[in-house]
Amino acid sequence: MIRQRSGNFIRTINTLTSLHPTFCRSSCRSTIWVPPHRGSRFFTSTPATTQAQIIFDRHVKKLQRDKSVHHPENAQTDYIKDEVAERLVDRLMDIKRRFKTVVDLGAGCGHVVKFLDKEICEEVIQTDISQQMLDRDKDKEYEVTIQRQVVDEENLSFEPDSLDVVLSSLSLHWVNDLPGALIQVNRALKPDGVLLGAMFGGDTLFELRTSLQLAELEREGGLSPHVSPMINVSDIAQLLSRAGFTLTTVDSEEIVVRYPSIFELMEDLGAMGESNAVISRKPFLRRDTLIAASSVYKELYGKEDGSIPATFQVIFLIGWKPSPTQRKPLKPGSATHSMTDLANPEKMNVLFQEQQRKGKA
Repeated sequence: MIRQRSGNFIRTINTLTSLHPTFCRSSCRSTIWVPPHRGSRFFTSTPATTQAQIIFDRHVKKLQRDKSVHHPENAQTDYIKDEVAERLVDRLMDIKRRFKTVVDLGAGCGHVVKFLDKEICEEVIQTDISQQMLDRDKDKEYEVTIQRQVVDEENLSFEPDSLDVVLSSLSLHWVNDLPGALIQVNRALKPDGVLLGAMFGGDTLFELRTSLQLAELEREGGLSPHVSPMINVSDIAQLLSRAGFTLTTVDSEEIVVRYPSIFELMEDLGAMGESNAVISRKPFLRRDTLIAASSVYKELYGKEDGSIPATFQVIFLIGWKPSPTQRKPLKPGSATHSMTDLANPEKMNVLFQEQQRKGKA
């Protein structure tokens, strides 16, 4: 099942307070915002493979996450992660259960727990590779009990069949062995346990990717990865099934944030701890290349008010661990009514009345 919703945000800059953000949601979730020049985007993806490829430097990613906590604008750049966390919890609330413990895998500074209450769960176990991220908001009070553990998403330490639900919001896109991580989550879940995740997809920051590539080709005569490769929607369902999950659901949403220029966008990415961590990345970006990329960005995607849009594609995934108690699909050919009956209101009314009589009997 594929759903698409989008939200638009405006990231404005206050000249007196540097990167002070304000946001205006300019459309409802059901409105799809189509950015210009979609045909000119370039992106890469990581297809499912039988062997794990080392794409990201996990040590560098940990250092980036540690460093971001000390950025003066770190807390003010929570807007993307908070928005995605809220949408992820919305999906958790669709499950009519109350969980004793929720594991927040790759919790960061605690974005998911902001939207959890005692009606959903009693306790949240926050895990992340960065102790400093986990401790940023440790003095804040929440409605649920919190435990904080340093855990690498690629090497989970949970006992088999011990967890009811695992949430992961904007963390899995930095995992090298994503199939292996999903298999470990599946192993840790109890039968009929559920994984709900959100991760950036292949269309994320396609405007930035395109602008940097064109500028680098023109200035340096070659290309290098400045935006991390991300997975496509079509691959997620296969990975979930391969990891042993059933009743899988995958949907995609787009969040568009507007920035004054490419410089504020890259500054915010660094403050979020979302800087490039590809092993084959360049150690630096030349000044003239960055200035050229800024010009390309405004030329291709700039708005009339001088701002530039940055698209964040978020892939939401749900997978259940198999259990004998789960409802199974009917066998092919066992249907008692045709789908064409749905187009006939009179016939549907007769069928409904028959079902009511059978229920009373």
